Amino acid sequence: MWMDRRVWVIGIGDDGAAGLPEGVRQVVETADVLAGGDRQLAFFPDFSRERWRVQGGLRDLADRIRSAEGRRVAVLASGDPLFYGIGSYLAKVLGPDAVTVVPAVSSVQLAFARAGVGWQDAAILSVHGRPMRGLAQRVDRHDKVALLTDDVNTPAAIAKYLLSFGMAEYRAFVGERLGGPQERTGWYTLEEMADRAFDPLNVVLLLRDRPSTAQTGVAGTGVLAGRLAHPAGAGRWPLGIPDEAFAQRKPDRGLITKREVRVLCLAELALRPGAVLWDIGACTGSVSIEAILQTPDVEVYAIEKNVEDLENLRENQRRFRTDFVAVHGKAPEGLDGFADPDAVFIGGSGGELEHLLQVCADRLRPGGRIVVSAATLETLATAQATLARLGLSVSITLVQTARSRPILQLTRLEGMNPVFLITAVRMEGGDSNGGNG
Repeated sequence: MWMDRRVWVIGIGDDGAAGLPEGVRQVVETADVLAGGDRQLAFFPDFSRERWRVQGGLRDLADRIRSAEGRRVAVLASGDPLFYGIGSYLAKVLGPDAVTVVPAVSSVQLAFARAGVGWQDAAILSVHGRPMRGLAQRVDRHDKVALLTDDVNTPAAIAKYLLSFGMAEYRAFVGERLGGPQERTGWYTLEEMADRAFDPLNVVLLLRDRPSTAQTGVAGTGVLAGRLAHPAGAGRWPLGIPDEAFAQRKPDRGLITKREVRVLCLAELALRPGAVLWDIGACTGSVSIEAILQTPDVEVYAIEKNVEDLENLRENQRRFRTDFVAVHGKAPEGLDGFADPDAVFIGGSGGELEHLLQVCADRLRPGGRIVVSAATLETLATAQATLARLGLSVSITLVQTARSRPILQLTRLEGMNPVFLITAVRMEGGDSNGGNG
């Protein structure tokens, strides 16, 4: 069985050695070294040769395997080792030709089987060993989700988190110790799941079984008693959400990046999946929210100095089911805790634009972009001169739009305030010293 592969990564279920094919059991029994977690090693109490206990530290395991040249190493893993598992890492660092992977049925497969639900259209997400931040929008994009959990991000914690974003239209299936003698499964509402304790070895399935009850405060197309129903899925929001959909400061409604300008800002930011975006002077959070809804897995950090606006931003986070970092502060103070950005949007600078642009340029990643929205010629002049001095490639767009308004039986156009969009790009390998050198 070993042939020319001296490293085998073997998936094993909760039924232990009995669930392995005979040939695979022989590989384990004839190995020089057996590696795995405590639970997996316990399935082979009679193995008398060397045992390696794996506790995180996959790099250390790979180094030990390399140093054991000439010895046959069997590594035990839960379920499918290539599904959020150790197999992917070992195949990458040791080389796919050096590793044989034998999958068992994964916990996700078993969960869907026990639930009697097809999973070819499911999204599979993990909060195992990672923060819950951003889970709301990742779940809300899908009608069917499998979640890998841990002892911090438990089913109850997940339920409470989702309910805080009004996502009660999902029902949950929890599979505990799947495939073993202590297996337990059940269906729950999120309210029920929030109040229960589950075995640490569990998988959660989420199925949207009715239209979303989340609503936005906008009148217009799709009005239902003066409110527009959420379209049941973050990914289903069209580009260019109506301004009226966002909670805004009263009586000063209108302190928002207008829909037409917002769409152009997103185009100038040129976000890619996984990009880091700073939203400075975020106000209602409309740019951050649209960025998340339109770009998978974008990581957003927003800062706003006005407390009332920040409260509206957080209401909009709940309303649009978008979870991102939003802090109270006046930039550039408060930016130190943000990850380095791929893109920066500046909707307000509080009179500190030149210094703020220097800080942003210093932190901007190669190929990154800064977009400044300016309503005055003075802001335009400062932004253009500063960004050019910092050595970034600068372009300017003047946005002049008008919206139709009824007048008796006729229609007129009402002009909106012109806005300058100043876009600066850091070329690959560039720095922010510009003309200072």
